Amino acid sequence: MTARPRVLIADDEVRLAEALRQGLERHGFDCTVVHDGGAANAKAMSGGFDLILLDLMLPVLSGYRVVESLRAAGIETPVLMLTAKDGEYDEADAFELGVDDYVTKPFSTVVLLARMNALLRRRSDAPTLLTVGTLRLEPRKHRCQVDGHDVELTAREYALLTYLAQRSDEVVSKAELLDQVWDEPGLDQNAVEVCVGQVRRKLGAPLIDTVRGVGYRLSAPVEADS
Repeated sequence: MTARPRVLIADDEVRLAEALRQGLERHGFDCTVVHDGGAANAKAMSGGFDLILLDLMLPVLSGYRVVESLRAAGIETPVLMLTAKDGEYDEADAFELGVDDYVTKPFSTVVLLARMNALLRRRSDAPTLLTVGTLRLEPRKHRCQVDGHDVELTAREYALLTYLAQRSDEVVSKAELLDQVWDEPGLDQNAVEVCVGQVRRKLGAPLIDTVRGVGYRLSAPVEADS
């Protein structure tokens, strides 16, 4: 029998958290519920969870601070942020800290399950090592190195770079990247352009080429003959 995915639910709205637990357990998840950020941080640090559903506005420690603490400790369990706040600024902050996805309340069970399953698939499908030239990615550890030096990337930047590395030397369209990395219907392709620009700056190496009118290609630079 396949083990049920273990999910940590952290929400201070007790009735909502209990409704989530009951609904997710009916869909085959094994859920643990806590109601403040301190308890969420302690539970998540102990490991053993496949996914964390984390409310943004928690007492004791906010969702932001919990994610920051987990990522600093090397805990890379996927985090799906749940929040009543709605705005680009909050979403950008969440991804910068290492949140893997973001859902605004109120949300439907169908949407939540789709996002959760996408994160779980992404985690299980992640290769142990990807190399392209001097670029080295260890997706299960969320580690990126160029020329032996560590590069800090947000969860979104890392997902984009990993997808390009898996398709090394192939041209990947913006539409495909938007579908595979963002999975947010209606989002403008400018989001891809901005993310690619951020990754390029952080890598500091000419690894991502723009194929005008088509998309992007990740490949090792061709060295000139000496």
